[in-house]
Amino acid sequence: MAADIEELKKKVLDYMAKKSKFKPKMYFKDLCKADESAKMREIKKAASALVQEEKVEYWSSGSTTLYSLKGASAKEAATFHEEKE
Repeated sequence: MAADIEELKKKVLDYMAKKSKFKPKMYFKDLCKADESAKMREIKKAASALVQEEKVEYWSSGSTTLYSLKGASAKEAATFHEEKE
């Protein structure tokens, strides 16, 4: 049975908000833990929809793509630069 996309988006956002304090960037497999009863393809569609809505952003190292809440990467970079000074 297909999960409702809006419900999945909410679960993914809630999961990311909860975990972002400890892990600001997440692999797709981490997002799948938001609802283990949903199929991976459904989670992928929900994550892609969140990126299009600009609530979540991609981060890529060139070989790996990670997801983060919008602005979390900027906050992480600012914190890193403050610690260096």
